[in-house]
Amino acid sequence: MILTKQYRCVHSASCQCTKGHLSEDVIFLVFQQLNWNPKLIATLSCVCKWFDDLAKRVLWKEFCRTRAPKMMVDLQSNGSHSIDGNWRALGKLLIYCSGCKKGGLFSCNQIPGHFVYRTRFSRTSGKSFLMPQCRTDVLYVSDPCEHLDHGEEGDIGFFRGVFKSFSTSKSRKMLINRGAKLHPTEVCPYCKAKLWSMLQAKMIPQSASCRLGAFDECIEYYVCLNGHMVGICTLLPLSDSEEASELEQCLTDSQICNG
Repeated sequence: MILTKQYRCVHSASCQCTKGHLSEDVIFLVFQQLNWNPKLIATLSCVCKWFDDLAKRVLWKEFCRTRAPKMMVDLQSNGSHSIDGNWRALGKLLIYCSGCKKGGLFSCNQIPGHFVYRTRFSRTSGKSFLMPQCRTDVLYVSDPCEHLDHGEEGDIGFFRGVFKSFSTSKSRKMLINRGAKLHPTEVCPYCKAKLWSMLQAKMIPQSASCRLGAFDECIEYYVCLNGHMVGICTLLPLSDSEEASELEQCLTDSQICNG
């Protein structure tokens, strides 16, 4: 894919490339060879406003398409060429667990955010996080990122997700109809937009706890104005009998596979 559309350069006053720089086509091909490496895209964004604009508009978009191709096709299947928020925010959501800070969104001890190598996002799982009246909405949710042995808090799981066309979703309409309040201070860790508490709006179905393997009353998540979701849950620990049962099942599966 070669870019043909030309965009106005947006250089900063301190930019060193105002007398000439690589064309967008060349940069596109270079990062294509680098398999849209997110660390290098982030580094390029720090050079100047022109590179930052190119990264937001093109490079992060190709990163998302490469990392989660089926999910991206679905998110854009309504004919839109953009994503709610921006491509950089979505790219970060795909690979970054936001953790939590003391006194932030969640009432737990500070757990640093971190990058994750690979996370599975599921549209089927997303249905479990929607109220019955909103099950026609499309929501992709990640498997929980497990942070184990946090003292009295037990095993903590962080999960994240994204709505398709959130601005026209039934979930957003329900939040507005219920008079849900936006969080007064905290913002989305991915796009910096304001956040609604789904717990405060009483829009967390019991099926969400079942899907995550979490205690019923120990789950909370927020959705921002751009449809990004960030949440936390307390995971149910495996008992000795459950661990033994899983081991027996693995042995049975192995015997079947080996004939």
